[in-house]
Amino acid sequence: MSSIAAAPTPSAPLNPAGTRRVLADVIARPSSRVRAFALDAGLVIAGATIVALLAQVEIPLWPVPITGQTLGVIVVGAALGAWRGAAALTTYMLVGLAGLPVFAGFTGTLAAVGKPSFGFVIGFIFSAFVAGWFAERAWDRRPGLAFLGFAAASAVPFLFGIPYMAFILNVVMGLDYSFSALLGAGLLPFIVGGLVKAALAAAIIPGAWALVRKADKTKE
Repeated sequence: MSSIAAAPTPSAPLNPAGTRRVLADVIARPSSRVRAFALDAGLVIAGATIVALLAQVEIPLWPVPITGQTLGVIVVGAALGAWRGAAALTTYMLVGLAGLPVFAGFTGTLAAVGKPSFGFVIGFIFSAFVAGWFAERAWDRRPGLAFLGFAAASAVPFLFGIPYMAFILNVVMGLDYSFSALLGAGLLPFIVGGLVKAALAAAIIPGAWALVRKADKTKE
């Protein structure tokens, strides 16, 4: 008698080698591919909305304001996983450029590309991917590991934001910011806040997993 391996169904998606499910994968997936795609699209839109809301938690500074965006980016990336997290932040950026008031201060315009802070928005896409990458390797289950992964993800926007800010300030606007002045404007004011946001995310995501495990035990 021949045996035929059962084909995987959309309700139990295969993950790449070495990865585990993220919080979004706890949601039961529809059996239809179209509905599964619609679910993922809904998660991406929800993620972009969370970041848009936290962007309005703002301490105005120039050239880069302090906002709650980074916390949203990390939580969304970890909850959705690398690719869906990156898609959520790409959506956030594109709808803001299209004119929806999702950026800090309820702003949104194509002219945002000319702001010194826009490089950080680009960096958020990669930051969400990194947070999701760590989550897919179960670093988000334990607060200590989660903090390390999320702190690394928090550093990613600066790799894009500071060079972009330097270009806008010194080349486009014709100012003369030195390297130390750029760090003083675009990095130093955000270090403590970034660590606090990483710590908050490292409490939120493992806490959510604890609730999931508790719910699973009640079903046994």
